[in-house]
Amino acid sequence: MRRVGIFGWGVVAPRSPNIEAFAQNLKSSETWLTPFNGFGPDNFLVGNPTFNLADYKPWIDARFPGSRFSQLERKMGQPTQYAIGAFIQSLSQNPGIEKELQELGARAHVYVGTGLGDLPTIQNISLDLYRAQRRWDRFWASPEHNSAVRAWRETREPLPGMPPEPSTIEEVDRDKAEDDWWHFWAGRSPELREYLEELREIESMGVPDEGDVESAKLAVIKEKRTRNGRLQKKWSSPEPPWNAVSSNVLWNIHNTPASQVSMLGQITGMAFAPVAACSSFGYGLKLAMNAIRLGEAKAVVLGMTDAAPNPLVVGGFYNARVISADAAVSKPLTALRGTHIAGGAVVWVVGDYEHFTAKGFKPLGLEPVAVGVTADADHIITPSKEGPTLAIREALSAAGCEPADVGSWDLHATATPGDFLEVQNLRDVLPDSVLITARKGTFGHGMSAGGGWELTAQYLGAEQGKVFPTPLAAPELNKQIGKVHTRFVFDREEPAPEGCSGKLSMGVGGINACVISRPWK
Repeated sequence: MRRVGIFGWGVVAPRSPNIEAFAQNLKSSETWLTPFNGFGPDNFLVGNPTFNLADYKPWIDARFPGSRFSQLERKMGQPTQYAIGAFIQSLSQNPGIEKELQELGARAHVYVGTGLGDLPTIQNISLDLYRAQRRWDRFWASPEHNSAVRAWRETREPLPGMPPEPSTIEEVDRDKAEDDWWHFWAGRSPELREYLEELREIESMGVPDEGDVESAKLAVIKEKRTRNGRLQKKWSSPEPPWNAVSSNVLWNIHNTPASQVSMLGQITGMAFAPVAACSSFGYGLKLAMNAIRLGEAKAVVLGMTDAAPNPLVVGGFYNARVISADAAVSKPLTALRGTHIAGGAVVWVVGDYEHFTAKGFKPLGLEPVAVGVTADADHIITPSKEGPTLAIREALSAAGCEPADVGSWDLHATATPGDFLEVQNLRDVLPDSVLITARKGTFGHGMSAGGGWELTAQYLGAEQGKVFPTPLAAPELNKQIGKVHTRFVFDREEPAPEGCSGKLSMGVGGINACVISRPWK
């Protein structure tokens, strides 16, 4: 079986704009979480990534026209920008690997996914659309721009489907009543139909079938813009709501981080976005290892990326009753009050060990040996006993690793009641000698990137012969969990135990990924 190594990595995380800062920060037991205040003042703590795309401008400018950086800055949302930064970092540990990825052609793949996608971009564009639609409907529903309203005012007879007048609705619901009222009447405006008929005539202009197509297309676009301006001036109307929707909604779909990494790296092999909630990085690693071992790829740029904490995400997770909201750090394995949302990215260059070492490239951290993946097929958010346990057993079997051979283990551990079951499941398989870590009290819970951060922390520590500390103090350990297992990494670093290392991730929807790694020999 082909061996696989990690030949580059990059990180964007809270307090950590790059892999060097990430490694340095891991030496401290302090939390990296900060107040959210995304609802105005609130009681949430989150992991806000430290990032500046301008840090990568020299790298981009050295390879592309000057306009490329501004395009990325204007059109790409946070997940894509974070992935770009982490990818560029991943090329620095082994000089020459950028060229190697290009020369591999179709045998270099890109698997970069995301958790919830680019919700900040979607939210901002949705709000722009809502406000524009509200202005538009109010304009065309007003009596001075709607003869149907003027006629109705003479009789005020109920019409089919007519909503109640906003003035008759309680103030708390009046915004929605206004939306419904204006939308109803805008749809019945003879003047709006006249406007749309004129607009239809403008938009019907096509490219002539004679002469140069490209120059003719530009001329038509210019003429349409001119006529549209005249139309707006004639009617004194607001901009149509369809003009308020930025095309960035198209450029920031789930596969955009992968496609941008492929373009910036000039990597021409398979590129797509694996998505498996909190288990995404483990699933992506399994796909990368499979592709290399099947001979379909020599290298895979693997990554996950999440937007900075956003009100949609924080509010959604709060109402799912899985995040803490008391303005204090909720550490895994303690009071089980809930997790903390975080954003950022992680990118690895995963490669065929023989191929890359033969070219002089050096592997990093640990050797990933096997990934076990399973589905609970049970509950959308509460983990089962059977699913994660089976993932652990599958990974150990595929790695040829006996339970007694495992020295250290990193939990998914979200500081929810599921922590107890996770430790209990683990002890059903592994002995009491295993040294356990739980790191979401450090940098929070990146929906897709979190598992990659935890694996990177595990691998970075192994390089130095240590296990980095966590924010957990020994007296804080939940008493019920302490009855199941006692050997945890607390707020001091520990020597790295001998043997294999394990990492479990459990995703929303009951999707599990268990990674088994071992020291390089």
